[in-house]
Amino acid sequence: MNKKLIKEVKKSFKSHFKTKPLIVFSPGRINLIGEHTDYNEGFVFPAAINKGIALAIQKSTSKKSKVFAINKEEIHEFSLDKIQPLENGGWQNYILGVVAEIQKKGIVLDNFNIAFAGNIPGGAGMSSSAALENSVVFGLNSLFNLSLSKKEMILISQNAEHNFAGVKCGIMDQYASMFGKKESALLLDCRTVTSKTFKIDFNNYKLLLINTNVKHDLSESAYNNRREVCEKVSHLLKIDALRDATRNDLDKVKSDISEEDYQKCLYIIQENERVQLFSEAIEENNIVSLGEYLYKSHNGLSTKYNVSCKELDFLVDSTRENQKILGARMMGGGFGGCTINLILKSEVKNFKKDISQKFQNKFNRACSIYSVKLSKGTRKV
Repeated sequence: MNKKLIKEVKKSFKSHFKTKPLIVFSPGRINLIGEHTDYNEGFVFPAAINKGIALAIQKSTSKKSKVFAINKEEIHEFSLDKIQPLENGGWQNYILGVVAEIQKKGIVLDNFNIAFAGNIPGGAGMSSSAALENSVVFGLNSLFNLSLSKKEMILISQNAEHNFAGVKCGIMDQYASMFGKKESALLLDCRTVTSKTFKIDFNNYKLLLINTNVKHDLSESAYNNRREVCEKVSHLLKIDALRDATRNDLDKVKSDISEEDYQKCLYIIQENERVQLFSEAIEENNIVSLGEYLYKSHNGLSTKYNVSCKELDFLVDSTRENQKILGARMMGGGFGGCTINLILKSEVKNFKKDISQKFQNKFNRACSIYSVKLSKGTRKV
């Protein structure tokens, strides 16, 4: 799949810019467990996947830098001085943001040309934006020998997202995309930005993602609202973040906060615990427990944190009666996007057919289904 993508990007670059490029592949990511814990300085369990962004880059002698988005057939050219976010910029702002953040470090760049394309499904919550940012910073670092560390590169990517795309994301997406390891997931501590690698053997099971292909409008405001709740209660508890709270701590301020806010904070405390238990289950090769934690995570996201939606709940509930599926949950910010399912390999074909039909009948629209493998992080190819 990626070989074809890389070939396409290389060919497109050569036909546009008439030179031989340097090629970077930067993967998207999934998150096995640990949702909304990142901005609470907690723990998450992401993995890079075998879908991503292929980017071709080379120095340019012209007066401006040019970027060609192959999938969109759009070209954007810009001057390297006084870079500002574009008002209606989509993909352009991720790239401009990375360049601007590099310049903020006092690094002087020369002009360059880029062509890129991706095979990450849009709106599926697999972090195509982080993959794009990482591919640009990695490409520029390699091309101009900037000697940036991977840690410096992901902070540049994150700041580009904050300052140019206007999304106050945590560090998980950029980290997983940059540091991913083959057949492994990363137990990431979002406070220290350090991780432990867990090689995972799912035995006869595999990961299957089902995309609802919906994105409800709530997502942006609801995300900010929940972040505020977590920060407000942390302040009340006189701690830096909910990562430091126990249920006992929370119970002490229960009468000072609404029941809804209590449940949201309880979810974060429990989800952080689940991430740790999930990593222990991997070490014990206890695949059944992994599935149980996925269901518990979904229940918390749906009933306590209230970030699910009827389509996501329907997909998860549809798996509960199937003995060949160990667990499922919504993945990502919520209100749409994907569910992640741990399913017996031999059951995939039947389940795909069955769930596609059920979803179509229920919502009068199609869902999309993808298999993913855990893969290596951003790299030159």
